[in-house]
Amino acid sequence: MGGFDDCKPVMAMVGIQIAYAGVALLSRAAFLRGLNPWVFIVYRQGIGTLIMAPLVCLSRRRNSYWFSSGLRFFAWIFLASLIGGTAYQIFYFEGLYLTSSTVATATSNLTPAITFVLAIILGLEKVTTHSWRSVAKILGAVICVSGAISMALLKGPKLLNTKLLPLNSFSNNEGENWLLGCLLLFGSSSCWSLWMLFQIPISASCPDHLFSSALMGLLATIESAIVAFFLVKDLAAWHLNSFLEIGCCLFAGIAMALSFFVQAWCISQRGPVFTAMFNPLCTVIGTVVAAIFLHEPTYVGSLIGALAVIIGLYVVLWGKAIDFEERKTEMHEKLQEDESRTVEVIVDESLENKNGKVDDLKEPLLSLKSADHR
Repeated sequence: MGGFDDCKPVMAMVGIQIAYAGVALLSRAAFLRGLNPWVFIVYRQGIGTLIMAPLVCLSRRRNSYWFSSGLRFFAWIFLASLIGGTAYQIFYFEGLYLTSSTVATATSNLTPAITFVLAIILGLEKVTTHSWRSVAKILGAVICVSGAISMALLKGPKLLNTKLLPLNSFSNNEGENWLLGCLLLFGSSSCWSLWMLFQIPISASCPDHLFSSALMGLLATIESAIVAFFLVKDLAAWHLNSFLEIGCCLFAGIAMALSFFVQAWCISQRGPVFTAMFNPLCTVIGTVVAAIFLHEPTYVGSLIGALAVIIGLYVVLWGKAIDFEERKTEMHEKLQEDESRTVEVIVDESLENKNGKVDDLKEPLLSLKSADHR
């Protein structure tokens, strides 16, 4: 039973990356069919919040967390929603619109490296050069990021003789827009890394991840709506004119609701670096799906990069698994020490009489009996 519980965070993060890949592919196609990225962000946030709201209302613990957490908890939630909810999505989806889904999913793989560096700076991740697990985490992170970048930059011979869709929705833009899109995607990765680190104090203040996720979604919806109100002047942009646009908004909203809750839970269980290391899977999944369903060409460079991502991810997870087992062992040993100290204190107190003197229980019983006979 314990082994299955240890696999739950891995299974949850794999499912989230599958959803992220679907959001990237669908939203890219919807943007080129006329959907405004700013409007899409508002709809996505609103739908995700509406999905989480009824579940929060059914939670019995919501009121205690709301009133007991205080202003500090609300400040962390506001900061996380502003950076990880609003700014992240604005940078990501605008960069996705200016570049392509392949570049967007590949650039998001900078998140593990950024999160790893920030975690070391903040003291959340310990690295020692003489430790094999630390070397494994560093090496695995480098392999993951290198493999993901190579998937977008390296091509080589074509493996599958496929043709692009007539929609050509995944063709790359050129010029200044391309560079701006890459910079925006880099900014989105930085924002998401900060969001993951913010989950540590948020989880400490409010263990109810569903409640904190719903509150973050609500604040992000309000923030993104304010931004869109000033930037989108055409009211017609708010109309969803096709099933593709409607389905994209619904799917993205559901994925957002799940991702906020699942990732907050995984971070509380395994830490931000563990969660961030699954981002490269989104690139692999997106490339495979695009090749099968969108008939995008698959190259040798992409296959080599995908293989490097999987190897690097496995190496990092191996290092994190050792850390997790050692942490559990240390906690178990500390608990045993505390229990033994408690037992010693109870025994010592029981040996004291009312006058503060120690009873004669430590002396042999035979000597007591012989003294009575005398």
